[in-house]
Amino acid sequence: MNPQIRALFPGAEEQVYLDISARALVPEPVRAAIADHLRTRMLRGGDKDAMRAVVEETRSSFAGLIGARPDEIAITKNVSEGLNLFGTSLPWEPGDNVVLCPALEHPNNIYLWHNLARLRGIEVRSVAPDGGHVPVDAMRAAMDRRTRLVTIPSVSFAPGFITDMKGIAAAGRRVGAVTLVDAAQSIGALRTDVEELGIDALAVASQKCLLAEYGFGFLYVRRELADTLVPVHLARFGVALDAHETAYVDGELRYALGALRFDVGNYNYLGAAAAGAALELLESWEVGQVERYVRHLAADLADRLAALDLPVAGGRSGLHLAHIVCVGKSGGGRHYSADDPAMNSLHRHLKASGIRLAIRSGVLRFSVGVYNNEADISRVVEAAREWRARRA
Repeated sequence: MNPQIRALFPGAEEQVYLDISARALVPEPVRAAIADHLRTRMLRGGDKDAMRAVVEETRSSFAGLIGARPDEIAITKNVSEGLNLFGTSLPWEPGDNVVLCPALEHPNNIYLWHNLARLRGIEVRSVAPDGGHVPVDAMRAAMDRRTRLVTIPSVSFAPGFITDMKGIAAAGRRVGAVTLVDAAQSIGALRTDVEELGIDALAVASQKCLLAEYGFGFLYVRRELADTLVPVHLARFGVALDAHETAYVDGELRYALGALRFDVGNYNYLGAAAAGAALELLESWEVGQVERYVRHLAADLADRLAALDLPVAGGRSGLHLAHIVCVGKSGGGRHYSADDPAMNSLHRHLKASGIRLAIRSGVLRFSVGVYNNEADISRVVEAAREWRARRA
């Protein structure tokens, strides 16, 4: 990517920011969209129809980003809400099961299934990871004719490997199961075509690789499937009624088309303005170009850290690597520390060197954004080399 893109992110010059997997640096056009929205609200109160138009433009932009139709996209607050809206609306029967790999899932794509086990009598089938990967063969072996749902991360939040979504979705279809993807770590960084992948539903929020803010997200549900689902939560925007949003008409309840039935209550209009501006940027840059760029930087980082004999998850770069590089032993530790004292020491040294990163599942996590450059990667490598020299 070019220096003009980096210049849109003033924060990229103040630090080496490698934490987009937690939240992105906000680009100037997104800040400006937020400021414009707030200024209108402050001075004129805002026009509801105009704000609704921004929501619909943002919905359409996101649909285009992932190869979907606008009526296959619901507006949510976050990934967790999207997962729950879809998961609770499936026609579960006692004895049905859901298959997942909990060691590589965010807790918010684990707890809801155990809650459904309590509410609906379903079985939660857990599959162990294989070297940090969601194992296709083991996931397939865990499925049977009672498997209602298979759920996976597109990219795990640690160690950050790419999941074979297409292979797992195909295995699910063979037993009549649908596939739900937690795409928190990939949309905006990796090219995604839901039809090509063969997945049925996908949830994402806008504060990570979509370069916007907390409190706004999207739920994709394949139209043919969405039209068969009865939403557990329903509000006026989820009802098919050609009238004002405050209107109520006696008679048959008809749900809105496709995923639109999952729109609940008023929207986060500020979040829509921010996400819309960010999506406009991503469209102008082309996500395929973004993917090539961030994966190139991540591969360079992984290889150079591995050359220092640091325990890079997955070893040197390969097809498994997205924009996330992890160092350490995955599976231990807590949110802000690792089990390995050496990794905690390295983390402290990197932070003191002006490098922003995270610890997740016991590993140091470096996540590359479109605003990073080769100089950022070199600063990390040099800081790691200094740390090793001091410990020698």
